[in-house]
Amino acid sequence: MPSPRAIVTLLILALIAALVGGGVWQQHRIDAAQQATREALARVKAVEGERDTAQEETRLARANVRVVTQYVDRVQTVYVQGKTITKEIPVYVTPEADAACVIPVGFVRIHNAAAANTAAEPSTGDPDAPAPGLTLSAIAETVADNYTQYHALGEQVIGLQDYIRASCPAAQAAP
Repeated sequence: MPSPRAIVTLLILALIAALVGGGVWQQHRIDAAQQATREALARVKAVEGERDTAQEETRLARANVRVVTQYVDRVQTVYVQGKTITKEIPVYVTPEADAACVIPVGFVRIHNAAAANTAAEPSTGDPDAPAPGLTLSAIAETVADNYTQYHALGEQVIGLQDYIRASCPAAQAAP
């Protein structure tokens, strides 16, 4: 029969082994919980990133709709005003004014060159000769159409600037 001292020693060794085993098992559980916590935090960060991206896309979409709507409204106003001006040409440039004003070929050449942003074609004849079939009212209509297009493009540039300011935070700080 084993001595009581041996039994106590075996019990102490069994207790130490149980404590060590329990400690190893508990440390494994702690490590697994910490790993699960790290993974959960990584998922939370990913979801927060997706949320932030979605919020930014929503903000940009709203700004885009607002800028495009404003741009379309302004351009429509420009074209309506242009049509109104064109309708008024016969009131301000009468058939009598058309008959009294001879449009020289030289004027037509220089006007067309300016409209195309090119050098004027060399004159092949008398620049003071009348341009056949061209009237003062036709020139007024062309000029009104050109200015209408100019103002529409100006509104387009303003709309693009507004869009950039709305979609780029750095551009909002610029004057």
